[in-house]
Amino acid sequence: MTQENKPQLNHIDAQGNAVMVDVGAKAVTQRVATAGGRIRMLPDTYAMIAEGRAKKGDVLGVAQIAGIMATKKTSELIPLCHPLMLDKSRVEFIMHEESCEIEAVCTVKTSGKTGVEMEALTGVATALLTIYDMCKAVDRAMEITSIALYEKDGGKSGHFIREGVQR
Repeated sequence: MTQENKPQLNHIDAQGNAVMVDVGAKAVTQRVATAGGRIRMLPDTYAMIAEGRAKKGDVLGVAQIAGIMATKKTSELIPLCHPLMLDKSRVEFIMHEESCEIEAVCTVKTSGKTGVEMEALTGVATALLTIYDMCKAVDRAMEITSIALYEKDGGKSGHFIREGVQR
């Protein structure tokens, strides 16, 4: 790969300084991203959440709201993200009883000049961290894993689908 063909980090200028990407000349397009991740826990913790028996209340309901709220605050958490007006933010949970895991899936949509991948990833991470926070008193060994972008569409880079994600 020659120097001209080498991929460039768009948040770093020629002097190595951090910069916010200038999206002023980009076209407004429909953009959507879906991300997911999992939290693994003890069987008793999994059953407590699935059956709605947590002392702190509806774990998945609170985690869902936390994930949605986080998508709207992403630019306040990730230094070089643009603030975006979101058209849609949704967090869903898939229960994996056989592995005692809960998968959080977050889909975010906007009409704008930059993508929503970071918003979807932030929503997933926050939803999973909320589950951990609400259940840590009974299971400190919970493990958050596999946070990744599942799919994105829109913008110059086009459509991306992660291989191996069951949807």
